[in-house]
Amino acid sequence: MLKRMFKNYDYTLIAAVLILTAIGLVMVYSSSMIVAVTVYHEESTHFFNKHLIWVTLGIFTFLFFMVVPYKMYQRLIIPITVVMLVLLGLVPLIGEEHNGARSWFEFGPVSLQPAEFAKIGVILYLASVFSKKQHYLSDFKTGVIPPLTMLAIVCFLIVLQPDFGTMMIIVMTSAVIVFCSGMRWKHLFMMVGSMGGLGLIVYKFFLNSEQLSRFTGAYQPFSDPQQDGYHLINGYLALGTGGLFGNGLGQSIQKYGFLPEPHTDFIIAIIGEELGFAGVLVIILLLYFIVFKGIYIGLHCKDAFGSLLSIGIAGMIGIQAFVNLGAASGLLPITGVTLPFISYGGSSLILLMISMGILVNVSMFVRYRKEQTPPADQAEPESNKQTKLRVVSRHQATH
Repeated sequence: MLKRMFKNYDYTLIAAVLILTAIGLVMVYSSSMIVAVTVYHEESTHFFNKHLIWVTLGIFTFLFFMVVPYKMYQRLIIPITVVMLVLLGLVPLIGEEHNGARSWFEFGPVSLQPAEFAKIGVILYLASVFSKKQHYLSDFKTGVIPPLTMLAIVCFLIVLQPDFGTMMIIVMTSAVIVFCSGMRWKHLFMMVGSMGGLGLIVYKFFLNSEQLSRFTGAYQPFSDPQQDGYHLINGYLALGTGGLFGNGLGQSIQKYGFLPEPHTDFIIAIIGEELGFAGVLVIILLLYFIVFKGIYIGLHCKDAFGSLLSIGIAGMIGIQAFVNLGAASGLLPITGVTLPFISYGGSSLILLMISMGILVNVSMFVRYRKEQTPPADQAEPESNKQTKLRVVSRHQATH
């Protein structure tokens, strides 16, 4: 069995994850060495050493979740959901506050952000619920309201911290899963409307003046270059001076106190300055490859849970990358969202490694089942095949 497992692992997907993680480790050191000394009064390797520990732990986590059968999570979905809600509920009460958000639990030198892990928790929950409800998704009361209620509770608990960037990623990832679940179009529009209403409520009643200023900073950065637009303008300078191949690894000027927190949500600007457009393109292509692979795995998975799980993970990574790159380019407001596998951040990296381990495991089972598929003349009757999702066939949602 182990031989078959190792034979059917997708090593191109594994390689993409490890390459991105290695690039991230190098760039965290390069981008953080100055700020570690001048702002945090630590050794230049301070953030690199911490990130190296997280990378090591993340690789072991990745390997562990690679070998755990993904269907086990469907059997454990109730305790997973309960733990997720309890942790999110405790954060506003006993969590530690950083940069105006009470989002972390601190255990000595270790900080964990439950909202990060809620991303995979929501994906597992929605994939499990919608895969079990394939035969009555047309019933709005039983097929739509329960998962929508759960999503609203999760988002509300995250807004209390507040962490609007993570909430936005969870909502958008959930929309991807819902769209692919086979739900009827009118129910889809109702859910989209509900999500839009939730976003409007958050915008009107939960965003403070500092958070609202991020919209001005994104779309009118030069109207206030010393305050709201300072971060984005310096990001532009970093990206603009890098050219095609960059100024050389370690040769960034903007990391010398001009670009705040260059090792987290704006690390792509330092990459552009040091490695140029070529370096940025390599990272985008690797991220695209992972997202493409996740969608491909979802399309070829024979059971609804594995299919929705794969597409949900691919959607989460793609959306998070888009939000981060969009903020760095001025397309979206700055939300503090990290660049997957690249930015400094332990909780984010561990969450991504867990997610990728699960995705690689789904891929392994897809390949194994394909290998075991009987010839066409021995294939099972069409009536015995499992229900396909909207991503494969849309007509079921209308019947």
